Amino acid sequence: MVSLAADVVSDGARPLAGPLLAQLGASALMVGLVTGGAEAAAQGLRLVFGPWADRTRKYWTFTLAGYALTAVCVPLLAAAPAAGAAGLVLAAVLIIGDRVGKAVRSPAKTVLLAAVTKPVGRGRGFAVHKGLDLAGALIGPLLVSAVLAATGSVSWALAVLAAPAMVAMVLLVRLRRRVPGPDAVQGPGPDPSAHSDDGSGMASAGETAIPRPGTPPFFSRTFVLFAGAGFFWNAGLVAFGVISFHLTTEVAVAVSVIPLLYAGAMGAAALGALMTGFLYDRAGAAVLLTLPVLIAAIPVLALAPDAGLVLAGVLIWGTATGIQDSTVKALIADLVPSQRQGTAYGVFAGLAGAGALAGGALYGVLFDARPALIAAVATLQAMALALLIVALRTSRKTGIPGRGGPA
Repeated sequence: MVSLAADVVSDGARPLAGPLLAQLGASALMVGLVTGGAEAAAQGLRLVFGPWADRTRKYWTFTLAGYALTAVCVPLLAAAPAAGAAGLVLAAVLIIGDRVGKAVRSPAKTVLLAAVTKPVGRGRGFAVHKGLDLAGALIGPLLVSAVLAATGSVSWALAVLAAPAMVAMVLLVRLRRRVPGPDAVQGPGPDPSAHSDDGSGMASAGETAIPRPGTPPFFSRTFVLFAGAGFFWNAGLVAFGVISFHLTTEVAVAVSVIPLLYAGAMGAAALGALMTGFLYDRAGAAVLLTLPVLIAAIPVLALAPDAGLVLAGVLIWGTATGIQDSTVKALIADLVPSQRQGTAYGVFAGLAGAGALAGGALYGVLFDARPALIAAVATLQAMALALLIVALRTSRKTGIPGRGGPA
């Protein structure tokens, strides 16, 4: 429920990033760098905050601080149009600040989730959490769209998000008093959450295997291969700010409609997260092979001149986002013991963030050269697919898990 309320805030503002920056005079390259940089911060800075949370074991402190940063930055975006010449800089700082908040809280929050979802199956647990998370991501854009339709003001649409921000913080403080940290749930000792190989190349639910001695689990070859794939698929996964910039500047879609399209994308993300989450518990990490294929189709459709094709591209973008934000996290939870999961999420997200920054620059530079952009994204996704296939083969040889499940 905390994630639901917080996503009303963060994802209510997210579809307005492109139109807001365009209103303040940003170019396509500027939009690509700001939105790509924001996603890079959301992912890459987890490399700092994940290990930090593991060392201090203060998972709740990081969770509270990260949500507070989003609760402050997003409503303050309403002041950017009134800031004159400094408005563009202020908007860029606040957009990135919101995503920094996600980097601060995400590894710690995910460790807490990994602990409490273990009894029910992490694929299911993360999928259900992501479903509620995306319900907020659906409500937020609808709320913003309604305010835009009523007032015609981007500032008012952003200012109204202060209310759900306050709700999220109140819920979080109350939850902190009731829910212990992961050590209280599963003990401070090693948590070998990896599953053993059943001879078929995939692990059986409920079975565990001790990681190989002397090798940090999150530096295993399988983990490195999956993290490398994460870099390449993120480099091709366009930030929604670029799509919304395209819609308002080239397709002449009204700004009030953009949040509705984003809401549709979040609905698709919820379905993608739930479907692949449940399939992950049954079939394993092979479900991630669909991700590069989906991402390769996004620039073809989402940056097309036809509104119908753009809608299809937005829905595919949402599906890919849902898979990435749920099933990928379940996989990492199964690859790494709980005491190092914050670090592992940080390492994985660091590579993903570097990919997002590279992708933001790529989309900004090639925004007006669509065939070259489409070819570049297809190449990146071919590399991601190759790494995923090698990672799956490695997992069959080493017994590193291909799926989660009740333990």
